[in-house]
Amino acid sequence: MTDQATITRTETRSITLRPSRGWISLNLRDLWLYRELIYFLTWRDIKVRYKQAVLGVLWAVLQPVFTMIVFSVILGYLLKVPTDNNIPYPVFSFVGLLPWQLFANSLSKSGSSLVGSANLITKVYFPRLVIPISALGATMVDFLISFVVLIGLMIYYKLAITWNILWLPLFLLFALVTALAVGLWLSALNVQYRDVQQMIGPIINLWMYASPVVYSASIIPSESWQLVYALNPMAGVIQGFRWALLGTDPPGLSLAVSIGVVLILLVSGLYFFKRMERVFADIV
Repeated sequence: MTDQATITRTETRSITLRPSRGWISLNLRDLWLYRELIYFLTWRDIKVRYKQAVLGVLWAVLQPVFTMIVFSVILGYLLKVPTDNNIPYPVFSFVGLLPWQLFANSLSKSGSSLVGSANLITKVYFPRLVIPISALGATMVDFLISFVVLIGLMIYYKLAITWNILWLPLFLLFALVTALAVGLWLSALNVQYRDVQQMIGPIINLWMYASPVVYSASIIPSESWQLVYALNPMAGVIQGFRWALLGTDPPGLSLAVSIGVVLILLVSGLYFFKRMERVFADIV
């Protein structure tokens, strides 16, 4: 008997990745498929932030606390800047600083996230939206730690916490979506024009003074100007935080204007990001 050789045919299949086009090609479902990668990149950013730092997570407390002290002395004590409902200025400013620093840190990280992950982009395929989104998660740690300090301040000044605080997660989400909407534009532009990264800091600084962080939005003279002021989405976020935590006047119609602006920025930012995505690996 002769042995019959068995020939095993191995077929090689190749997958070609082509740049997507059009609105349907956003493929946001892929973000759920790559959710573990989002978690991994977020955890990586958290560890890098506090690695070999002597004070560790205390930096999340020191930055807003020292800023609050400076604002309280100069604006609250010396300049007598008024607050809504005569709320003590340290608490009033700290409530404004929390969402602002969450937004500023998220915008700064997401705006430079693609360039910072150049090695990953050029070697592995995954939805590039994962990178700016994961940059937002690391900033939540700082916010949560600082929020504990805020609760302590409110207890010290004997300010009651009402049921309005249940709305706080929505305003928190609004701040993150605002940072993501702007961050999509900046991160995509930063890949091609590295000058954008140098502009992020000044943009954030100017934006802070255009937002009611250290002053009350009620100083805006008329309703028509308040609607114009609401074109700044962070104005609605900060007003919402103060209403939810301190019982000040609710944002009202201005919040609807802010939401509309953010939706326009987010949708247009997603489309622009996807259009630029096809060249990220080539020029990053």
